[in-house]
Amino acid sequence: MMMIMGREGGGHVVPVDPGTVVGGLKKKGAGARSWLLMDASGLETVLDVDKYEIMHRVQIHARDLRIIDPLLSYPSAILGRERAIVLNLEHIKAIITSEEVLLRDPSDDNVTPVVEELKRRLKPMNANREDQREEKDSNVQHDIEATDEDESPFEFRALEVALEAICSYLAARTLELETAVYPALDMLTSKISSRNLDRVRKLKSQMTRLTARVQKVRDELEQLLDDDDDMADLYLSRKLAGASPVSGSGAASWFLASPTIGSKISRASRASIATVRGDENDVEELEMLLEAYFMQIDGTFNKLTTLREYIDNTEDYINIQLDNHRNQLIQLELFLSSGTVCLSIYSLIAGIFGMNIPYSWNEEHGYMFKWVVAVSGIICAVIFLLIISYARYKGLVGS
Repeated sequence: MMMIMGREGGGHVVPVDPGTVVGGLKKKGAGARSWLLMDASGLETVLDVDKYEIMHRVQIHARDLRIIDPLLSYPSAILGRERAIVLNLEHIKAIITSEEVLLRDPSDDNVTPVVEELKRRLKPMNANREDQREEKDSNVQHDIEATDEDESPFEFRALEVALEAICSYLAARTLELETAVYPALDMLTSKISSRNLDRVRKLKSQMTRLTARVQKVRDELEQLLDDDDDMADLYLSRKLAGASPVSGSGAASWFLASPTIGSKISRASRASIATVRGDENDVEELEMLLEAYFMQIDGTFNKLTTLREYIDNTEDYINIQLDNHRNQLIQLELFLSSGTVCLSIYSLIAGIFGMNIPYSWNEEHGYMFKWVVAVSGIICAVIFLLIISYARYKGLVGS
């Protein structure tokens, strides 16, 4: 039976059952702690190891590993460590070294496009490196010229894939929200109903959560751009080239023992010529990379801000409409109350004269009943008009 070989932490090779691998990835349920390891050549290896193996392999602390734990809720972060970059961007949780990418939960539907993009980006680069090695053996001068035009370090290309994926993902969610919000707001302005109000309320809640996620990624990129030291920590290839191969430190010994890094020390040293250039504080390359995606995520944030302003303006318009309706109801109540008072007076007079009490003038002058009814009605109408005129004079009723 054919077996697929995977590398485990510490440089050991362990067999992986092909029945648990589909397209280079493990099926869901094959391991709760599955990792996808992809090296600079685009080779994929599925690892099912515990956190101690990962910590030993990439030389990070447990607190850094907890940041990318999907069971824990940590905000988006890009952390530079001595030998790795810890990446926590929404669903993209990865550890990037100078020669490898460890991706958490590769079978997730949102992570699969990232894996495909990494494969697409890394394999052509690997072919270019092979061509450059062949040219180097035949012509040293040509190799020096090719080095000047060498591509970005591996960690930057992997970081770029992650940033592009998360920016595109958030931009797509923003576009979906826009296409749902604007028609809902238009329906609400045309007809205020409980159904439309509830729909807008749900969309506003979604927008608030999405804005918080976008703002966190934006703030993380802005914080990196504001601190050159933090950006310098992300230059793993530069730190690799500056490390002494003969150093007796434990980190250097682990570094040389790495199955993928130790075999490519010479190439990383050659690539460092283009990145260091005698200035270890030069972060222009990474700064340009981060600025591009900062502008993209900032554009997404501005779209959400504009959407929020539109929602706030619509809410103000709705409140104005409701206030206007409330004022109209108050005016109607004033008219009804005034009419009720006048009718009460008229009823009082009618009730008094309708009592069974003998009146001397009633027997001799029966026609007085008509005058009493007519005069009482006129007096009540005058009182009603006086009340309405006073309300208009005080501005309580619209003209």
